[in-house]
Parts: sequence; structure tokens; C-alpha cells
Amino acid sequence: MEGQRVAVITGSTKGIGKAIAKRLAQDGCDIVLNYRSDDEAARSALREFDGLPGKAVAIKADVSASNEASRLIEAAVARFSRLDVLVNNVGPFLTRPLFETTDDDWRRILDSNLSSVFYCIRAALRVMRDRRSGTIINIGALNVEYSPIGVFDAPAYYIAKSGVITLTKSLARSEAPFNIRVNAVNPGFIETEAYRHYRDEHKEAWARMIPLGRLGSPDDVAEAVSFLASDRAGYVSGAVLHVHGGLWV
Repeated sequence: MEGQRVAVITGSTKGIGKAIAKRLAQDGCDIVLNYRSDDEAARSALREFDGLPGKAVAIKADVSASNEASRLIEAAVARFSRLDVLVNNVGPFLTRPLFETTDDDWRRILDSNLSSVFYCIRAALRVMRDRRSGTIINIGALNVEYSPIGVFDAPAYYIAKSGVITLTKSLARSEAPFNIRVNAVNPGFIETEAYRHYRDEHKEAWARMIPLGRLGSPDDVAEAVSFLASDRAGYVSGAVLHVHGGLWV
């Protein structure tokens, strides 16, 4: 493919999203970081891209809103004149039984984890279909296609993520004639700053559950995304790649 590839990663100034963005920058992509509200985190993240092969910009947009998701994609194309890779990473976790889940909880979790994916993909396809080329990678959750509800008492989250996997497989078929590949990555127990205190409490017990004997890192997820975004995965579409150290196989 001629020219510098351009990748948009939602929710990418912290945690797994930032690790994915940095890995794709190392692969030579120009990067569009995305964030909703934390300007300082965005400035700090951008500094980490100094010296990497790909250029990076940060665009503030709440992708759980249709118009904001469209604006993100439009701004990325205006800045770099193309879009090759979209990684739908954003999506907060919520531990709450269904009986205790409020209307606002439900809307927030589904909008951020599922509607955002729909909005961003719809906007990206306007660009990718015209170029007849593109790669979309959606971040799911631990074995969500096998156990979409009840896991960690977080039904709203897992219902949303199961929708992401269904959308991934549907789009892999519908977009194949346009040479657009669509895949998903399902992370397991990943150590991130956002969940550090919660995860530290359970870290040893969880590590004993995992066949590989450790929790994953954001870089483990980033490596999987790097593969799926590359020409090495040129015949891979509709796949769900599990990054969980052998847990729940």
C-alpha cells in the first residue's frame, strides 16, 4: 500500500488504547489519539510519541455521540488525507447487578461500549469504501461470545461487548467486497492504571487461575492489534483473537 498508513484509536490517551497507539506508531502508522475530556492526559500521551516513526495528533471527541464520532473521523481525514486503520477501544467497565443498574447506567455502558463502535465504523466506512481498503479492529472482552452475561456481575457491559462481537462478524462479511477486513480482540485480565487498585486486590488469585501464570499487559493486547492491522493478517477477517493467557479455553 502506497503512502503512510493512518490509524484512529478511540480512547487512546491511557491504558490499553495508548499501548495500541504506540505499537501502531512503531509500525510506521500516523496516529490519531482520541479522548473525551482529560486534556492533560492527552498532552502527556502525545509526548510519548516523540521519536517514534509515526506522527501523532490528539482529537477530543465523545464517540458515544454520533455527531462526535463522525467529527473524529472527519478531522482525522482532514489532517492526514486518508484512513487505513480504525481501532474501537473505548468502553468503560461497570460492575453492577442488573437489578441495581439504573437507566443512566444502562445507556452509558451501551452507548460507550457498543453505540460508539457503530458510530465510528459507519463514519469510517464512508472513507474506506471509497478507497476500497481498510482494517477495523474492535476490542471486546474476556470470552464474551461464550458468556455474554453474568460475568463479574456486569451484565450491561457484557451485553454491550457481545454486540461488538456480533457486529464484527457481520461487517467482516458485508465489507469484504470493499477489501475491508474486520476483526476483534478479546482481552483477559489486563493490568492497567485505571483498574490498578481493584486488580491488585485480586492479582495473585487471578494469576493462579491463568494457565500462563500471569496477568496480561496492555502491550500484550497491542501486539495482537498490530498483527491484525498489518499485511501479515491480509487473509484474516471475522476473527476473534483471545489475549487471555489460556484462561477459559
